[in-house]
Amino acid sequence: MKPNTIQKVTNWGNFPIVEKVLKSEDSVEKIKDFVLNNNEVIARGNGRCYGDASLGENIFSTKRLNKFIGFNRLDGVIECESGVLLSDILEISVPYGFFLSVTPGTKFVSIGGAIASDVHGKNHHAEGCFSESLISFKLMNENGKVLLCSRNQNADVFWATIGGMGLTGIILSATIQLKKIETAYIRQESIKAENLDEIFQLFDESEDWTYTVAWIDCLQKGKNIGRSILMRGEHATLNELPSTLAKNPLKLKKKWMPAVPFYFPGFVLNAFTVKLFNWAYFNKQRTKIVKNFIDYETFFYPLDAVENWNKIYGKKGFIQYQMVIPKEKGKQGMKAILETIANSGNGSFLAVLKLFGKNNPNAYNSFPLEGYTLALDFKVNKKLPTLVRQLDEIVEQFGGRIYLTKDSMSKASLTNYLNNVHNSKFVSLQHKRIINGN
Repeated sequence: MKPNTIQKVTNWGNFPIVEKVLKSEDSVEKIKDFVLNNNEVIARGNGRCYGDASLGENIFSTKRLNKFIGFNRLDGVIECESGVLLSDILEISVPYGFFLSVTPGTKFVSIGGAIASDVHGKNHHAEGCFSESLISFKLMNENGKVLLCSRNQNADVFWATIGGMGLTGIILSATIQLKKIETAYIRQESIKAENLDEIFQLFDESEDWTYTVAWIDCLQKGKNIGRSILMRGEHATLNELPSTLAKNPLKLKKKWMPAVPFYFPGFVLNAFTVKLFNWAYFNKQRTKIVKNFIDYETFFYPLDAVENWNKIYGKKGFIQYQMVIPKEKGKQGMKAILETIANSGNGSFLAVLKLFGKNNPNAYNSFPLEGYTLALDFKVNKKLPTLVRQLDEIVEQFGGRIYLTKDSMSKASLTNYLNNVHNSKFVSLQHKRIINGN
């Protein structure tokens, strides 16, 4: 083997930045050599997670594992290598009337990463996590052996790998079941809520909708705390579409994609600009409720419309803090969290509230539990670690947990729920933190 090369590596939040070995191969034999000849190996997909997951001593990039193996256009079953992106799957499947059963807020994640994180979307309360659509995958374990894993074959490894953050081995390929759709559009309703009581009531009233998500103004206080806009949606049927969209119902027009060309100066994002943005976002919808049809990209992936949007947060980067609070304590817990954020002055442009349903008990490493989850983006600064500790204490107090895929600062007691952390060759920087209790 050639000597490994050290290089700088970071994920989408540009924090932390580390110098580690990064290797990419497309041959099973070469991947096996890398695994057998290195300790502390971790797989890495497209690097679109926010935290320090996959930042281990020896990183194997799956970007060259980017080929499709098969697509059953009648049943919507697709098999591909683990480095294939969800965007690639959508590009192939949507014209044939199929869509991802579950998708996160970006389509630029790899299918291997989606399995390792057991990603969720706006429909967890109705359709669960990504693993619900997972039929099988091939995994290279620490001995270089390739295992075919499914609910019936190597089932223990199958369930340990789902949400296992790469600690069971390197996923080489996967087979998933897609869902049938008639159009590439979503029938959407946007409803304004003046406070936390109203948005929780709207979530209760919207549980029959497949997709629900709310943007929250996280800097509001007093009677306006939790001011927000709920978006709920369903895949539009052909009969529902306006005639202008029904001509090519499964084909979207190419869009111009603007890009952020440089890292913004640190002073651009501050409490005033966040307040200004939040005011403008809430008031751009002039009526209480708006009903319309929008394409799936606008509904599921609004941030993907801007290339390199992460540079807005500057060279020091940002974190995304995502927690879940059990349902019976959801409103009380979210109020405490929002009050803490508002008092800190560390506002977030992106504050997204979603409802989780009951999780599959077999997927014991998955993040969701029945309740409410809030995701927030924070620019890295000197005050942020203090805020994270305060939020951690609230989450712990209410019996919640932190999403490992996005964590880079939280305390170990909120993140150490993986059953296979200590006994694996496959280790990341994140799991070193957790094991050491940092």
